[in-house]
Amino acid sequence: MSVAQDFLALAIHKNVLNFGEFTLKSGRVSPYFFNAGLFDDGHSLLKLGHHYAQTIRHSGIEFDMLYGPAYKGIPLATTIAVAWYELYQENLPVAFNRKERKDHGEGGQLIGAPVRGRVLIVDDVVSAGTSVRESIELISQHDASVVGIAVALDRQEKGAGELSAMQELQQQYGLQTISIANLSSLFEYLKDDQETLKKVQSYRDQYGV
Repeated sequence: MSVAQDFLALAIHKNVLNFGEFTLKSGRVSPYFFNAGLFDDGHSLLKLGHHYAQTIRHSGIEFDMLYGPAYKGIPLATTIAVAWYELYQENLPVAFNRKERKDHGEGGQLIGAPVRGRVLIVDDVVSAGTSVRESIELISQHDASVVGIAVALDRQEKGAGELSAMQELQQQYGLQTISIANLSSLFEYLKDDQETLKKVQSYRDQYGV
């Protein structure tokens, strides 16, 4: 089984990926919903970290550290770094942000390793791309540059225009964008469930890029 298919099996087992009718923030009614917050135990987080690490490694993207936007990006960056060390014996620095700047103690908005060099942002999904843009702005204030973004699931659907949020980020900032799974791998996973597959295909026909 491929990394994408193994990941989708895990996501469905953990109820992270559900099928039905879900009204999204955009107002669109989607036949599926993805909630990475339900990767909520040691076993599933370890497997998730492995899936991310293998996908990132296979992409060939060159980077020096991981950055996870608050909140979901924080455990993701952490588990990826642990999996990366276990798989490849390379010790990746990890940083993430606070939602609000702290004005006491160590202060500031960033936590973890110093942000420097080539930074790979990791998140669960990219919807509008707002958190990624905020992260890029924050990272650019340091001796660092964002080289890419890695997500678990790329919904591959249009944003405000004809491009997806991932494509917009790619175009605007020249980033490499990678995902463990996308709609194409979801179609492959659903090939034996024709009823659900037709609903996802219909949604893609309407909103896909």
